[in-house]
Amino acid sequence: MPKRRIKHVTVLGSGIMGSGIAAHFANIGVQVLMLDIVPREISETDEKSGLKVDSPKFRNKIASENLEKLKKSSPALLYSPKFASRISVGNFDDDMSKIKNTDWIIEVVVERLDIKKSVYEQIEKHRTPGTLVSSNTSGIPINQLIEGRSEDFKKHFAGTHFFNPVRYLPLLEIIPTDVTAPEIVDFYLHFGEKFLGKTVVLAKDTPAFIANRIGVFGIMDLFHRVKDLGLSVGDVDKFTGPLIGRPKSATFRTADVVGLDTLIHVAEGVHSSGKESDTFKDRFVMPDYIGFMVNNKWFGSKTDGGFYKKVKTEDGKSEIYGLNLSTLEYEPQKKGEFPTLELTKNIDSPIDRFKVLITGKDKAAELYRLSLGSLFAYISHNVPEISDDIYKIDDAMKAGFGWENGPFEIWDAVGIDKGIELAKEAGYEVSDWVKSMASEGKTFYQITEDGQKEFFSISQKKFEKLQGGAHSINLDNLRKSKTLWSNSGSAIQDLGDGIINFEIRSKMNSVGGEVLEGLNRAIDLAEKEYDGLVIANQGTNFSVGANIAMILMMAADQDWYELNNAVAFFQNTMMRVRYSSIPVVVAPHAMTLGGGCEMNLHADRVVAAAETYIGLVEVGVGVIPGGGGTKEMTVRTMEKVHADDVKNNRLRDAFMNIAMGKVASSAYEAFDMDLFQEHKDIVVIDRKSQIYTAKMLAKSLAEHGYTQPIEKRVKVLGKDALGMFYVGTDQMLTGNYISEHDKKIADKLAYVMVGGNLSEATEVSERYLLNLEREAFLQLCGERKTLERMQFMLQKGKPLRN
Repeated sequence: MPKRRIKHVTVLGSGIMGSGIAAHFANIGVQVLMLDIVPREISETDEKSGLKVDSPKFRNKIASENLEKLKKSSPALLYSPKFASRISVGNFDDDMSKIKNTDWIIEVVVERLDIKKSVYEQIEKHRTPGTLVSSNTSGIPINQLIEGRSEDFKKHFAGTHFFNPVRYLPLLEIIPTDVTAPEIVDFYLHFGEKFLGKTVVLAKDTPAFIANRIGVFGIMDLFHRVKDLGLSVGDVDKFTGPLIGRPKSATFRTADVVGLDTLIHVAEGVHSSGKESDTFKDRFVMPDYIGFMVNNKWFGSKTDGGFYKKVKTEDGKSEIYGLNLSTLEYEPQKKGEFPTLELTKNIDSPIDRFKVLITGKDKAAELYRLSLGSLFAYISHNVPEISDDIYKIDDAMKAGFGWENGPFEIWDAVGIDKGIELAKEAGYEVSDWVKSMASEGKTFYQITEDGQKEFFSISQKKFEKLQGGAHSINLDNLRKSKTLWSNSGSAIQDLGDGIINFEIRSKMNSVGGEVLEGLNRAIDLAEKEYDGLVIANQGTNFSVGANIAMILMMAADQDWYELNNAVAFFQNTMMRVRYSSIPVVVAPHAMTLGGGCEMNLHADRVVAAAETYIGLVEVGVGVIPGGGGTKEMTVRTMEKVHADDVKNNRLRDAFMNIAMGKVASSAYEAFDMDLFQEHKDIVVIDRKSQIYTAKMLAKSLAEHGYTQPIEKRVKVLGKDALGMFYVGTDQMLTGNYISEHDKKIADKLAYVMVGGNLSEATEVSERYLLNLEREAFLQLCGERKTLERMQFMLQKGKPLRN
């Protein structure tokens, strides 16, 4: 069978989900046609603009306006603004015939069966046989959608349920019909993971599929329990957010953001489906206070209020009030005292907190016991109804609802027997297959001796390997058997094939002495016994930057000798990354700031996750990049200039990126900022394959005869360019755009980037620039304003970011 290639996609519907799906296909390089309905009537404004009912501009108005919203969305839906050119627009009446040339048609119209069926009738008239067709429905039974369609249509049709925002939430549920061809199902699964970078879960055609079914049950269960326990909405959100590895929006804020009406729609869909068991059906019935909120149209962020409301106080300030579920009035939020939460203060990993949180004596612990017990019972009875395998439920909740750990992983953490006990306390019995597992002393997951994670297959009654694919590496599974060395902030693992990995494991993956020690150890080991080095981790962020507390302590004590040595150690370590005898490949993801960015700048190659937010942000704490970042951006800029008339402009752009603490909003934007380099660094959409790709790149470099590079010399511009920068910062200060301290930082940055006060353009070494960089860094650390900024950032617990 010939391979199926996706070069062009048509998205039918341009609303929030339609435009989000269109944007994500554009992100991966696919041409997209986005269609919507023709406006029902022409407005007075349209007529004044010269539009007529038959003009294309008017007839395409809905899709065009939604494309403009897409371009301006925040956070950005596109990896780069220029990718918008890959999306064209039209309307159903005039442009449906164009689908004959498309490879995949994705329907994203309103959630009404009759409307969807009418759209499918139009598709049938123009679709080329063999073209993929899918629906983004979140609840309509998939098999009902294909009634009356041709055999070829049915064979190629499935549900493809994306989650909003499409770019940022990685879940994609694939829901085949009873007659979808197996090879088509396989294609949807493969394409979603490899090309769209999604966590793809095969779901069954059951109400709300997997993630919404489990997630909404959990929310509804809390809705029923919170009032009985006398807890506030703020209390519950404190319990059910980052403390247990869930998003900051937790429970009630999530309902406000998603929209209470949307949540009710899903819950009522499950309740009325006739497929929910009598045991849990009552959980999908709305509590009385929800009815009151619906009558008042308190749906959340889209209306005047929800569970929270922004209120103007008597002194004119805005404050967020919470809804009192007893009085149904908004009131200032009060901080409750819950001793159970204090028990987890020294437990870093959320998965390890659950076992402690259920042991307390207060209402927080009671809520944890009851909600977890309900959840455990519910998921046990939904296997195999909504999914044959437990890991698919865990994957769905992690990727669709942002949970750090799936419900079966959490159950393993508290213990299966304890989970059964919690379910009884909540008033439920778990399913028989769980009781059978417990009697045999089994768990839901296990790690084998060779570091492979396995799940317990209910149908096979034995452990089976997770379907991670041959091209994925999970460091969690390697640590037990493949760790070569570790300290408090880092570790080195053997990835096989002559390649080792250096992993940052400090708090927030900040770069301090223990990380630099580990990195030097990794380079030593690689040079002596291996062929190459990868620098990668699978934390929330690659690295938030240097350890500010260490810098602040030495600067506050005026221990300039030790601070100088610390900065020099950082610089020398980055130079070892650049000039070692083995290839070094860095694999960044998420926040890659300050020192984390500098690590990437000095690598032989970068294999970046598409969602990499990288930048040199040190100005945010009152200094310039001191780990080779200022030097490296100067070198990169000056290597690319070829004519006198563009030198200053290129250098100015690099200077402004650092001076403004600019952070790339994606890996693709990082290329535009020269943080990544064309024809050298690469971007991967599929995070699961990132470390494997980095490993294979390091292996390839070694096999093709990697030679240790020679340190560079670069021509810098000297005092003429410095004068230009000084004039610019003077004008900024005079115009009150920057403070005196900001000007001091900018002037120091300019001084380093032009090579100091040289009388003319001069060729200098990298070491020369590093010395200037370190000197400027130390001088700025001596400024009172810098110390104040560092203290403020530490108190806020913020990453080093401007």
